[in-house]
Amino acid sequence: MNWARRAVPVVSAAVAALAARDLLQRDHALRRNFPVIGRARYLLEAIGPELRQYIVAGNNEERPFTRDQRRWIYASAKKENNYFGFGTDNDIEYTPGYPIIKHRTFGRTVPPSSPTAGHEVELPCAKVLGGPRGRTKAFRPASVVNISGMSFGSLSGRAVEALNRGAALAGCLQNTGEGGLSPYHRNGGDLVFQLGTAYFGCRDERGRFSLERLKDLVAGAPVRALEIKLSQGAKPSLGGLLPGAKVSAEIAATRGVPRGQDCVSPSRHAEFSDCDSLLDWVELLAAETGLPVGIKSAVGDLGFWTELTTLMRDTGRGVDFVTIDGGEGGTGAAPLIFTDSVSLPFQQGFTRVYRTFAERDLHERTVFVGGGKLGLPDNAVVAFALGCDLVNVGREAMLAIGCIQAQKCHTDTCPTGVATQNPWLARGLDPALKSVRAANYLRTLRRDLVKVAEACGVEHPGLIDTDAVEILDGRTASTPLREVYGYRPGWGLPSAADRAEIVRLMTVEAPRGGSAPPSATAVR
Repeated sequence: MNWARRAVPVVSAAVAALAARDLLQRDHALRRNFPVIGRARYLLEAIGPELRQYIVAGNNEERPFTRDQRRWIYASAKKENNYFGFGTDNDIEYTPGYPIIKHRTFGRTVPPSSPTAGHEVELPCAKVLGGPRGRTKAFRPASVVNISGMSFGSLSGRAVEALNRGAALAGCLQNTGEGGLSPYHRNGGDLVFQLGTAYFGCRDERGRFSLERLKDLVAGAPVRALEIKLSQGAKPSLGGLLPGAKVSAEIAATRGVPRGQDCVSPSRHAEFSDCDSLLDWVELLAAETGLPVGIKSAVGDLGFWTELTTLMRDTGRGVDFVTIDGGEGGTGAAPLIFTDSVSLPFQQGFTRVYRTFAERDLHERTVFVGGGKLGLPDNAVVAFALGCDLVNVGREAMLAIGCIQAQKCHTDTCPTGVATQNPWLARGLDPALKSVRAANYLRTLRRDLVKVAEACGVEHPGLIDTDAVEILDGRTASTPLREVYGYRPGWGLPSAADRAEIVRLMTVEAPRGGSAPPSATAVR
């Protein structure tokens, strides 16, 4: 084994220990009032995440991402062997809710056998974003996997740049997050511009939304769509807060706020106050920019979705895409009660919203985007079966560029330079190197999605239906995914026309496997 590589975790833990020691040394009151042994408790608490990551945790113990999940992401990002040996160590037999994907003996496709097959395969969306509503700049997203909204300010400039470069290399979209469009977003990757409650990057001097500034912004940047953020999984109904100490000159210029002052986002939008006015604003933005316009939301009360879809059906106005963020999502810091207990987890929230659209025959005209730990192949496959057309990856992309799950994103002390504005901490993150790792991870996830789709006998993950997945109820029983969430036959799939077109595209683009030469006694 490479001893230098084995030494990395020890060095990382040592660095964390030194940092914790420095914190203790600065706290003179603590040193006066506690004996040495008592202070050791605080030292161990400070380096606990590092100790758990490298020494203590089992393969499936850590949260939010287990050691096995992180190993898969890290290996994929470095283009190393991401296979696992000796069978699963997941407790499949005794884990209710565990998804099982059912392969087909015979299908329309023959998967290629090479371990690297599919790594460069294009995997476009099965639907055209904005097409059904005739948006001027409608387009088919080139990748079903895209980078979720993470703002410059929450992430370092170097991290944003690495992700944007990685998006360009992988041919996918990067969501700007609500913090505005920074210079670090302008490194080749196409963008989805997110409009949060504070309208950062397109607001006037009084903090009000400015349509003219939005139009100027999207005209001078590779923005492909607009996303109105209603809420997010980590902190639904809460506004964001960026402390004044983190509001540098760059962040102030990007967001259009005073430098060095606390940057507070309201909890609600000022441009609309109900579903009717929301749809009016959607149509205004689409008409003025020509871009597809969608909404992002966590899921709580279903009354909002019922009213929204009823108005869409009855008036002809509507959103082009809906991004559903699961309550298990977590790129934003929030009070513990919100991260743990507010908003539905992805599968339950998404299926309730999808059914609401499908009952009004709107599901084939809307692109559905999912977020919330969907950067792992098994979770993503279930999301596609339930009706997702695209998946967004947030924390998984952070892991790909160096995050170690230290869970210090809100403290400005991220040890890997991903979620900090501290120049000293961020300088170790090399955007040129990390962009390649981000792209490798994105391509590998797409490769695995293609492989699973072909194992299910279809050409594209968007064609996997709910009958291809069963949910274990324990050791002796399971229920088809369709029955678990009350789907009707055909729900979860694109329209017949979209299915035919994506099959045509994938048949042209994707390499196919083959069989051994038939023997003289083969039966055809």
